[in-house]
Amino acid sequence: MKKKIRVLIVDDSALVRQTLSDLLASDPQIEVMATAADPFIASDRLKEEIPDVITLDVEMPRMDGITFLQKIMSQHPIPVVICSSLTGQGTETALRALEYGAVEIIEKPRLGTRQFLEESRLRICDTVKAAASAQLHRLSERSIKSAPKLTADAVLQKPASGAMLQTTEKVVAVGASTGGTEALRVFLQALPMDSPGVVVVQHMPENFTANFAKRLDSLCAVSVAEAKDGDSVLRGHVLIAPGNHHMLLKRSGARYYVQIKDGPLVSRHRPSVDVLFRSAARYAGKNAVGVIMTGMGDDGARGMLELKEAGAVTFAQDQATCVVFGMPQEAIKMGGVDKVMPLEGLAPAVLRVCL
Repeated sequence: MKKKIRVLIVDDSALVRQTLSDLLASDPQIEVMATAADPFIASDRLKEEIPDVITLDVEMPRMDGITFLQKIMSQHPIPVVICSSLTGQGTETALRALEYGAVEIIEKPRLGTRQFLEESRLRICDTVKAAASAQLHRLSERSIKSAPKLTADAVLQKPASGAMLQTTEKVVAVGASTGGTEALRVFLQALPMDSPGVVVVQHMPENFTANFAKRLDSLCAVSVAEAKDGDSVLRGHVLIAPGNHHMLLKRSGARYYVQIKDGPLVSRHRPSVDVLFRSAARYAGKNAVGVIMTGMGDDGARGMLELKEAGAVTFAQDQATCVVFGMPQEAIKMGGVDKVMPLEGLAPAVLRVCL
């Protein structure tokens, strides 16, 4: 029998500890090793047993989660998933946690609708499995086949034919998940101010994407912003899909713009890379360039194939530079990738195609 993934939950809220425990325990592959109300209690538990994954709150008494994360990563690296309430300064802090080595950010489960709890369960369990399934710097793809997943059909029907006319303007569509925050920074920092317009889906909880975009904007020559419905896709500008909403590329005459819309989870995500890529295939076709980066699961794999079939040039980040090779690997398996290359080579390659 396969060994269960043992999880240590560190959170000062008894309600959250209980809710997380219940959600994780509902998955037969996961076992909650212990819970701790703060990092000091967690440290005592770590002296007795090392978990496969730690879920870690940010704001806690006696020691904050970021300090504890730094101690873990410097002394005995363990996959850590930040579990944040996504409010106020917590979003900025949680984003910093990714820079310090956290594998992923998940939203604290709220007591609410059945749909929300079910979506939380899927995302949290998937994230914990992905974090546990490989090495910190070389996470392998997790394998999850439990719940049915919707495809991009749930948001945008696949066109019967690809009748997109080519224009002079290129649009770059990028999809990323686990490890994508840093990968995107590297990619976008390499783009000059007159780069083609870029649209990005980075799997990230609601309320994080605005700060994420703001931080990238301060680091890059291109302008980066969280996308709003109707925003034009312009040269030198990057639009990041807002958390918990799908983003579609649309076209009116020679103008490209984005549509932000609600909808079900697609490939277990909202925003979904598959949705963005399908819309890019439909409305940009040969004018699009697709890039799929580090991330767990297979979101974006079908969309990459649709992009390629529509005449777009497609790139995938290679395994050596991925935190998790899941999404690029699935795209490669489906035959949707023209070229696989290291992270540092993606931006120059994209620019060459767009000349």
